[in-house]
Amino acid sequence: MRRSKRFLLALVSGALMISACGCSSSEKKTSEEEEEEGGAQTLTIEDKAYYQKFKGDNLSINVYNWGEYICDGSEEGTLDVNREFEELTGIKVNYTNFATNEELYAKLKGGAASYDVIIPSDYMISKLIKENLVQKVDMGNIPNSKYIMDNFKGLAYDPEDEYSVPYTWGTVGIIYNKEMIGIEEEDIDWDILWNEDYKDQILMFDNPRDAFAIAEIMLGYSLNTEDKDELKAAAMKLTDQKEIVQGYVMDEVFDKMGAGEALIAPYYAGDALTILEDNEDLTFAVPKSGTNLFVDAMCIPTSAQNKEAAEMYINFMCEPDIAYANIDYICYSTPHSAAYEMLDDDVKNDPVSYPDEEFIATKTTVFTNLSDEASRQMQQLWTEMKSAEDKNSNRWFVPLFLIMCLVIIIVVLIRRHIKAKKEIF
Repeated sequence: MRRSKRFLLALVSGALMISACGCSSSEKKTSEEEEEEGGAQTLTIEDKAYYQKFKGDNLSINVYNWGEYICDGSEEGTLDVNREFEELTGIKVNYTNFATNEELYAKLKGGAASYDVIIPSDYMISKLIKENLVQKVDMGNIPNSKYIMDNFKGLAYDPEDEYSVPYTWGTVGIIYNKEMIGIEEEDIDWDILWNEDYKDQILMFDNPRDAFAIAEIMLGYSLNTEDKDELKAAAMKLTDQKEIVQGYVMDEVFDKMGAGEALIAPYYAGDALTILEDNEDLTFAVPKSGTNLFVDAMCIPTSAQNKEAAEMYINFMCEPDIAYANIDYICYSTPHSAAYEMLDDDVKNDPVSYPDEEFIATKTTVFTNLSDEASRQMQQLWTEMKSAEDKNSNRWFVPLFLIMCLVIIIVVLIRRHIKAKKEIF
């Protein structure tokens, strides 16, 4: 398994990572216990005093993140990041998940809940900035932002780095069963998702932006097109696909692909690498015609109740040991220089996790925030396509029901006719 490699290295270096100044409860273990655990992850904090400001104030923060997107201590020897933060700061973390950027947006826009830290993707961050749904972050309260690599600063969604701190990045590709699909990895492209040979074995994104992007690549359009006709053509492409799609999924892809219930699914590289650990028949490829490159970043909503505590949480997430624990657990790519240096060389050299600069420059596109008009059109086309999918799945129900009714009527009439003739004779 991917993460077990880190544990082997930790056998040698684990004890050196423990510092007497300001560490979490992980440090309270005896050396005997650490030996038995085989190099458990540890946490070293340089500036423990920074995290003591709200100790004893009975504060809590609400964190809203993607599913399977933080190290939770569920694997032996790994850190439970939120628990470590609570023990260090005395601030309780109320942690909940969302499945899509659009779900996150709806929650913020509707005011149904109040969050202190959220982790949206690039295009959604620019949308939230535009609509004043996130606020500027005081970088003076986030000294660990110094670890963010230069190539993840000044990006189009937040050009002045005022509203967000990068958390992860990655690409979108295709998970597929290499034992059942005889296509070389370098030949995999998006058209496999339209291949009728794999009818009812294909999963598709259950969110419009990612699904439209795949159709747009196949049609030769920009992933950020706002052209009405191109959006309609992309929707038609997705409509053509729906008859062979088993289901539209997000986090459900973990169970379905892991259990072998489907053969093919597009998904994010980091999650794909986690899914591959559960099923040795699976592999992952970035399609040769290109893909989306995304950045997810930590932000503070305008409605946040505890802004400074939220900034403390973001800073904690940028602690080198924490940034590494998270990236090691979720298998996404890191924009954090210190966490990157902790990775094994085989991970750094993995073209799935860290594609070369030429591929990134020529074969990837970062989403930008679409205009309100284009966003509405895409959402409407998506809703129509999904509704058509629902109708399609039941398209034979009404005709079959009518035929059955007709057969029953004919049988009844024949039986009555036979009975009437018997009575006459």
